[in-house]
Amino acid sequence: MTSTSPHAASLAAARLRPSDLAALASIGLATRKLRASLSALGIAIGVAAIVAVLGLAASSQAALLTEIARLGTNLLTVSNGQTLAGAGAELPLAAPGMIGRLPGVTAVQYTGAVNGVSAYRSPLIPQVETNALTVDAATLNLPAVVGTSVAQGRYLEAMTAREPVAVLGAQAAQLLGIDRIWPGERIWICDQSHQCPAGGMWLYVTGILNPVPDTYAPEINSAVLIGFAAAERYLGLDGHPSEIYVRTTPDNPAVTTAVDGLLGSEASPEDPGQVSVSQPSSALTAQADARGALDTLFLGLGAVALLVGAIGVANIMVISVLERRPEIGLRRALGATRGQIRAQFLAEATLLSLAGGAAGVILGVAATAGYARGHGEALVIPPEAWAGGLTAAVIIGALAGLLPAIRAARLSPTQALLTV
Repeated sequence: MTSTSPHAASLAAARLRPSDLAALASIGLATRKLRASLSALGIAIGVAAIVAVLGLAASSQAALLTEIARLGTNLLTVSNGQTLAGAGAELPLAAPGMIGRLPGVTAVQYTGAVNGVSAYRSPLIPQVETNALTVDAATLNLPAVVGTSVAQGRYLEAMTAREPVAVLGAQAAQLLGIDRIWPGERIWICDQSHQCPAGGMWLYVTGILNPVPDTYAPEINSAVLIGFAAAERYLGLDGHPSEIYVRTTPDNPAVTTAVDGLLGSEASPEDPGQVSVSQPSSALTAQADARGALDTLFLGLGAVALLVGAIGVANIMVISVLERRPEIGLRRALGATRGQIRAQFLAEATLLSLAGGAAGVILGVAATAGYARGHGEALVIPPEAWAGGLTAAVIIGALAGLLPAIRAARLSPTQALLTV
């Protein structure tokens, strides 16, 4: 038969189970609901800011990555720059063919600007109201290369590219008041240098394109596209390209970089300095980097709010110790140990911070969901956002309540009961 010493039995009796400790902590907070709620609010604001910032960053990042995955990082554009005299340079007629022979190039499409020609809904529209629409000649596989598709009707084909037929960019269609392709739908174009209507003609509209992302080929959105053969026949275009769109081998950044370095000299061997080369996906990368810098700033603000909340928790716990000296003295007189008193007040601070952290997570998720829905993005809440927010709240709350808990535990029963 095993015997138990009186000292060991007293220690066993003095232990508080976690459920007992949680009950004590909740009672202590429930008796001061308004003060506890206001203190938890500071923690909630800090955690909400952290969860919202990380959630918004993850949602935006997911949207950017989806956009990059859809459009690819292998699109390069070549456009005519300027001569040394400041005049507009001209890309050679052979530039698209020469670029297409570069190793790693998978597709080349291009447009040619028809200068001086504007598009209108009808000849009755004043000539000054051009809406900044451009008329461009375009090759037959342009939409796939620039990352768009036909929303209404049909794109240019071998036959229609020779006739007065046009396909509208998304913004051009909106500005012209055309949202659906009807049989016989047409627009009026006019050569400003020949004084309309003498230099004007009708173009039959056969299609409308889906929007092209502004970081890729925004000029397509506001363009009225016709075939090169039709532009040369009816509008006097000389056939020179003004914008060349180049696709390289997918998922191979090294090839894209190598082609990028050769495009200038390949497009215009005589004057490579008069050629502008860009990689549109780099704008999305820069956008993601800029958002990352702002995320760091807002995370800092969230951490400051969390620190302010922790100070509020420490303040309420110090006041609670002062107000509850009689309770502390009575519990000590009835046999509670210093460790139990310390654990009780530490549990109250932790529970207060946990409640604030949980409320903050809910607020942060709600804010992220509202933003994502408003911007048409998928809701993404990284686990580290809510888990990290709750963990930070609990740790900071426990640290904030540690000193008041130690002060409460140091009170002797006699000293505490003197205030009764």
